[in-house]
Amino acid sequence: MDDMLSNPADGTRLRILAWLAEPDPAGRGLTADDIAARLGVPHPVALTHLRLLTALGLLHPTGQDDGLHYRRDEMRLAEVTQLFEKGW
Repeated sequence: MDDMLSNPADGTRLRILAWLAEPDPAGRGLTADDIAARLGVPHPVALTHLRLLTALGLLHPTGQDDGLHYRRDEMRLAEVTQLFEKGW
């Protein structure tokens, strides 16, 4: 899982998780378009990152397919953090 979070080397997925921890996004979530705009990448690239983070259980999408909002799954993030702290 460490490779999935840290690759690409620029830390894109970690930045997405950090943005979703900010007060406003934490409440309403962010869409793939929001993430694409913040990253300066095409929508499909942002969606790939969001889908991977969702598959890992770190994000929880809500809404309709055309307007999914992604939020952090704080319980799962705590579990993963604890695994890394134990020296996974």
